[in-house]
Amino acid sequence: MSIYVGNLSYQVEQDDLKRVFAEYGTVKSVQLPLDRETGRVRGFAFVEMGSEAEEAAAIEALDSAEWMGRNLKVNKAKPKSDSGSGGRWGNNRGGGGGGGYSRDRY
Repeated sequence: MSIYVGNLSYQVEQDDLKRVFAEYGTVKSVQLPLDRETGRVRGFAFVEMGSEAEEAAAIEALDSAEWMGRNLKVNKAKPKSDSGSGGRWGNNRGGGGGGGYSRDRY
């Protein structure tokens, strides 16, 4: 299981997160997603700790804490849903549609 860390400063780096979370135990990994277009940090991260107890301690201590001028949102990360609805339109929202008029009108 991993921890979701949201509302991060856009200046945050992986080492910053490792230092903060290391106060609560062993940090196994930090994922800090970047925006594809700008290459900037997207404002959230995922941190994996050594044990469930360490994760719980970090969540308890850091959720709503102010860090780098922002109030963090820290909780257990939700597993990715594998709904199979991916693709451009996702969730069956796409396609269809037509020419914008009805032949019955004329």
